[in-house]
Amino acid sequence: MSFGQGGPWGGPGSPGQDPYGTPGPDPYGTQTPDWAALADASAARARRKRWLMIGGGVLATAAVGAIVATAVVSMNKGDDRASKTNASELPAPPELPTESAAPEPTFSSVDPLPPPDPKDFISSAEKDKAPLSADTLFPGAKLTMGDRVYQKGATTRTTNCAAAAQGALGSILAANGCDQVIRATYSKDGVAVTVGVAVFEQEAQALKAKAEAKDGIASLSGDGVPTFCRAPSVCRKVTNSIGRYVYFTVSGFTSGKDVTESDKDVYATGDDVAEFTFRQIFGRGRAQASAAATAPAA
Repeated sequence: MSFGQGGPWGGPGSPGQDPYGTPGPDPYGTQTPDWAALADASAARARRKRWLMIGGGVLATAAVGAIVATAVVSMNKGDDRASKTNASELPAPPELPTESAAPEPTFSSVDPLPPPDPKDFISSAEKDKAPLSADTLFPGAKLTMGDRVYQKGATTRTTNCAAAAQGALGSILAANGCDQVIRATYSKDGVAVTVGVAVFEQEAQALKAKAEAKDGIASLSGDGVPTFCRAPSVCRKVTNSIGRYVYFTVSGFTSGKDVTESDKDVYATGDDVAEFTFRQIFGRGRAQASAAATAPAA
């Protein structure tokens, strides 16, 4: 069989191929796709999609910025309103009283006088005007000191100071201007003590008499107390002073027995009576100082 031009497989009447070898339409779908065209179309679609996303992002960012700006403006306006309200629209606070409205304490520019010193009143006869006697110095029938009770015996007062003293003491009292001597005796359980208070015009005289004192006050018997502490008996003698007063004690046994340092009862009796006498004299000063402090001004 001949395969020349016009043959049953490729001649001019064949639908599958033109006579010049150029491919024609494929009636069976076996023709190859145009890949370059497809790639260009895909790239174009991708570019459009990307521009749309960028444009949407810009719009969203602008919208958020506008919202934030609006909120800030609103807040600022609110603050302005609050400031205006605080400054001008709120009612003014009530006026508080000033410090000058409260009353202020006033003080005197003059310092108050100090209270009188009791010792001042018993240091000179000029101030010491309270009544003075054996009864004012030694009141009552007994003397109680703690749990010890002493019976009071005889009392006496004399302006002859030398007569109330023993030995050199009489002349010493007289030389220093003694005005009077007041004496009292107390006793307990066979022990007796006589206290004698010598009174002077001024404290300086009393201090000088105390410094010069020798021997002692004369014991005072009577009212149940026998004579005691006279020579040759040995007794305990003590001298002290306060203000214009010098007080002496002489203590011993009513039996006449000599006193030794081991006789504690004699020492205790003498100390109790001396302490009581001091309190009585100081009490005079305290009473007069109190009266002066409460007296109305002249």
